[in-house]
Amino acid sequence: MNNVIKLANRPEGKPQLNDFKFSEEERPEPKEGEILLEAKYISVDPYLRGRMRDVESYIAPFELNEPMESTVVAEVIESNNTNFDKGEFVFGMLKWKELQTSTGNGLNKVDPEQAPLSAYLGILGLTGLTAYISLDKIANLKSGETLLVSGASGAVGSTVGQIGKIKGCRVVGIAGSDEKLSLMKDKFGFDEGINYKSTENMQEAVAKACPDGVDVYYDNVGGEILDAALNNINKNGRVINCGAISLYNEKETPQGPRHEGILVKKTVLMQGFLVRDHAKEFGPAIQQLAQWLQEGKITYEETVVEGFKNIPQAFLDLFEGKNKGKMVVKI
Repeated sequence: MNNVIKLANRPEGKPQLNDFKFSEEERPEPKEGEILLEAKYISVDPYLRGRMRDVESYIAPFELNEPMESTVVAEVIESNNTNFDKGEFVFGMLKWKELQTSTGNGLNKVDPEQAPLSAYLGILGLTGLTAYISLDKIANLKSGETLLVSGASGAVGSTVGQIGKIKGCRVVGIAGSDEKLSLMKDKFGFDEGINYKSTENMQEAVAKACPDGVDVYYDNVGGEILDAALNNINKNGRVINCGAISLYNEKETPQGPRHEGILVKKTVLMQGFLVRDHAKEFGPAIQQLAQWLQEGKITYEETVVEGFKNIPQAFLDLFEGKNKGKMVVKI
């Protein structure tokens, strides 16, 4: 039998374990032109929370009583497709199943000799690509500028900070514990860090950590931290809106300060980013990230949870900040 995880309910507020349903189905058999895949690592990501809502977005919502999906690294264990050989590894958007068939469309082969398989869900996967391409397209980083990053100990944020250092920037990160601040500075090379959970006035804390102001703010959380960053933004500053995890479980959209005046007076660019809009650029971006990784210019941290049955809990733990770097589940 084959284990599957489905969406059982559309949660109100923070998701719970009972919003997921475990079921079994018959072992799939690949047809002509198909391959049989066995999941090795499954990614859990904050954006999946949005897909649990039945609302229009940049990607279709999950269907009730249908399998969840995310980026997966899998092994080809049977092949009826001449483009794939048994024993090869691939990554792509796949279902939360231990075994599944595929035509191979949308899958990319990965080299376990180049990097550990889990890295293709993080530094060499969508999170690393998000950091690299968004900075390239929007930030226009210049040596000597100040780059402020929220969610800085996470997979995207930690990569953003390291690229900022490669570009010659002063990099300040925001995270939720002193342990994470130490990780940012000691492993990822950040110049300064702010613990938002122990900080009473974020605007003052950002001003102190960024004495020359903020030239680029990389936003993974939204909310009050975004407010603090904008109140310290420099003339011609750039804001990259990559995520808003502080708002994902809110039942209603919170009302906050109106920033139009700052955007006009400081001529600030504020732009959202979706990595899936730039699929044609994935190849060169992965090559550059892999080169930096091999040269020791960037590194990564990951939190690995073991066991297919623990996928839902690993996902929920993201909203409690229990991950350092990329959260992946080893099957």
